[in-house]
Amino acid sequence: MIPSPRTRITMDKQIARRAPKWRNWLIGGAIVGGGMLTVAAGDSYFEISKNLEIFTELYKELNIYYVDDTEPGKLMKTGIDAMLASLDPYTQYIPESDMEDYRFMTTGQYGGVGALIRRRDDKILITEPYEGFPAMKAGIWAGDEVVEVDGRKVQGMDTEEVSKLLKGQAGSTVKVVTRREGMEPVTHVLTREEIKIPDVPYKGIIADGIGYIKLNSFTQTASQEVRNAAKEMKEKGATKLVLDLRGNGGGLLREAVNIVNLFVPKNELVVETKGRIAEWDKTYRTLSEPLDATIPLVVLVDEQSASASEIVSGALQDLDRAVIVGDRTFGKGLVQQTRDLYYNSKLKVTVAKYYIPSGRCIQKLDYAHRDSSGKAVEVEETTTVQFKTRNGRPVTDGRGIHPDVSVEDPELAKVVGGLYAKDLFFDFATKYRLTHADIGPAEEFRITDALYQEFVDFVKGREFDYDTETMEALEALEKEAKKERYYEHAKAQIEALRKQLHPDPSEDLVRFRMDIEEVLRSELVARYHFQTGRAKASMATDPYVLKAVEVLQNGSYTTILAGTGK
Repeated sequence: MIPSPRTRITMDKQIARRAPKWRNWLIGGAIVGGGMLTVAAGDSYFEISKNLEIFTELYKELNIYYVDDTEPGKLMKTGIDAMLASLDPYTQYIPESDMEDYRFMTTGQYGGVGALIRRRDDKILITEPYEGFPAMKAGIWAGDEVVEVDGRKVQGMDTEEVSKLLKGQAGSTVKVVTRREGMEPVTHVLTREEIKIPDVPYKGIIADGIGYIKLNSFTQTASQEVRNAAKEMKEKGATKLVLDLRGNGGGLLREAVNIVNLFVPKNELVVETKGRIAEWDKTYRTLSEPLDATIPLVVLVDEQSASASEIVSGALQDLDRAVIVGDRTFGKGLVQQTRDLYYNSKLKVTVAKYYIPSGRCIQKLDYAHRDSSGKAVEVEETTTVQFKTRNGRPVTDGRGIHPDVSVEDPELAKVVGGLYAKDLFFDFATKYRLTHADIGPAEEFRITDALYQEFVDFVKGREFDYDTETMEALEALEKEAKKERYYEHAKAQIEALRKQLHPDPSEDLVRFRMDIEEVLRSELVARYHFQTGRAKASMATDPYVLKAVEVLQNGSYTTILAGTGK
């Protein structure tokens, strides 16, 4: 809709009426005396007012005169997204239509049937039912095809469309028709439930006296779930704990503070936030007595551990309360806050940076400065500043949390990626589940020679491609050789090397059996024991977990925290 002159005059009056509020928002926390800051704020307000008029006029002209019909809402969303993309990837506009996804991110809850789906060709497949929820309880399996939802055939729909059909108010019903390979379609009438993805999907005793807690997210229930898990582990005899934050992209800051509070005394500084305006300069301390302030604690992290995960691991490291094991973390030291907008939409905006107890900020990318290609500049290793933990151990800012003990975790062989990309692990597990009623306890299940050969036979005749880094390096060498006119001289040797290095799937299935078995075992166990089983099955071979157990058992835990060894 194009605003009339009368509407535009009204809008201009509203803008003018709100000017004092905008002005305070722009300069709040910056005024410390003197007139120069006030003039600068006035200049900023003028720039905002001027550019809003330009934008409004441009938007109107496009909608009137552009050669093709425009979709005003879509056009505006594109403009907003492009504007926010120039800032950082965490500042986002959330329209009313995406509010359910936003709610899921912050609470981990949605109304639905509890299953992951994906599209393959023009079919929608169940990829994983959630343990204990309607889809699983109705006997729906991973690999089942979704044929209809409430009478609507879903063939050709994308996953987002089908997901919206499956979701709804908890307590309402939805009729889902599924088809299993080689069988007739089955109709299920499912009662939707409030689906809450657990923040702690798995916990258990992994070695003598060592409890393990996997934390996947920081929603509103994260700290309570970690508390309950830690208490349960202690009741089962755990005298040491491993908290696994690998792959955890973060969430609510307050939940991160509460989790640190489980292991450190009351009134300890956990994190400070510092923003452009005073409203966001806050100090977060532990508010209650800890669950256990002395139990030996190892925290597992990797390059996907970010934000709230880094507050937890970083604060525990700075306070010398835990040994951090794994890889250097992502490096997100920014804090977001949501602001309500008109028409039930929201703005998630970066308002501050956070600083953990040593005083360091671990933000890796500088979004205010970009290179010639427009990418944010990384903090250089040589420019990082050194800080000290409570016991005097050196730690640095600017590039995430560096672990106290690094873990060498070799990449899976490229053939695994080729098999995975073509869904061959998934398809084999689907076929296997149809003919095997049970596999026994998850932690005891092993891939036998006969089972592995069955998988190899299944794979034969199915096309799957993969490139190795060695072949990529050879291609680069060939390109340079042609450029420098050495290729004809070395052509025979290069071609011979290509023949030797070109991946042979049949050979790689033998050469990299251990890597392939690891993924195959996980996929098969999940068909019978779901997410809990998948976690149990990985414990015995997980190099991060094994290193954590080693640190807790070999005496290095104390020396690391004292700063006398690794």
